[in-house]
Amino acid sequence: MRVLNVNSSLDFRSGGGTAERTFQMSRFLARVNTKCTVFTIDTGLDQARVAALKPAEVVAIPLLWRRFYVPKINWNTIRKLVNDADIIHLMGHWGVLNALVYVAARSAGKPYVVCPAGALPIFGRSAVLKRLYNFLIGNAIIRNASAWIAVTPIEFAQFEKYGVPASSITVIPNGVAVEDFPAVDVTAFREAKALPDRPLILFMGRLNLIKGPDLLLEAFASIKDRINDFHLAFAGPDEGMQDGLLEFARQNGIADRVHFLGFVSGHDKVAAYRSATLLAVPSRQEAMSIVALEAGICGRPVLVTDQCGFGEIKSICSDLETTADAAGIAAGLESVITEPGMLERLGLLFRDFVMQRYTWESIVAEYLKLYKNILTVKK
Repeated sequence: MRVLNVNSSLDFRSGGGTAERTFQMSRFLARVNTKCTVFTIDTGLDQARVAALKPAEVVAIPLLWRRFYVPKINWNTIRKLVNDADIIHLMGHWGVLNALVYVAARSAGKPYVVCPAGALPIFGRSAVLKRLYNFLIGNAIIRNASAWIAVTPIEFAQFEKYGVPASSITVIPNGVAVEDFPAVDVTAFREAKALPDRPLILFMGRLNLIKGPDLLLEAFASIKDRINDFHLAFAGPDEGMQDGLLEFARQNGIADRVHFLGFVSGHDKVAAYRSATLLAVPSRQEAMSIVALEAGICGRPVLVTDQCGFGEIKSICSDLETTADAAGIAAGLESVITEPGMLERLGLLFRDFVMQRYTWESIVAEYLKLYKNILTVKK
């Protein structure tokens, strides 16, 4: 089987969870005798990441306009990739690259699947342009797909607004690569990042409004005296919020307990998780947080909001999911932190939970089953 995976970025810094999902899915598909090619834009793409994808192949075209990820169009490359594929997988939604491949796929009569991974709602900046994109081609990309993949059932309502009934959607969750998160010595990492030897609440992600770092900081400030041993660390690239967060911390007398680590990857990312006592995912909107699975593999408990599409975590402890506001997050933090021994117990339980359900080896089998069904019907 020949699979073409399409995503505008493989760079985890700029592409976030969608880039990571595409990377891991392609990597593990290629390990099970599937010829997998990733079509992407070359911005932020380093050769180490390309090498780590092998035996999957990467075809990257140049970027013309960074603001909207507009690539330099090469129709010969696009047509060849589409014609050589048995099935095409479009990741995300708001991409010129997706639109170009869609046009080529329709022209060639090739089946394709879409996995927006939470991207369908119009949220934040560029709302007018997103509506125009949907009017011109986005709605057609979704409606004409051979199959629709949701990362979590929370996306059903999002698909239905595009005319796709919930009964037609296949849920294939995010996964985690166990081999990427070995046990490491965190001493050097803590020293390099000036992290004290204190219990640590970790935020891992972009400092962007949709990710809710402001909600977490407000929650932390509201219970600072009841969890006075704990510090809070933000790990991720700044997208315009860091100065405001730092000023809020100063105004609330907690600047010495709040740390900004910047973007972390590789060994440092693993060390960040293993330095943490608890990961908090305070997102206002999310399609099943990948960082929650990564923390879980490291044996760390995770607190998520009810907008993260990971309600399954409540089967471990109902307090691990909160409302997506500062008051709810504060209550959740206080509940799991202040009960003696609770965080350690939850960390072990959550690790077992992730290992049983969310390793990429098992997730990839679900993709292959869907692809084979599509190709069988097509014949």
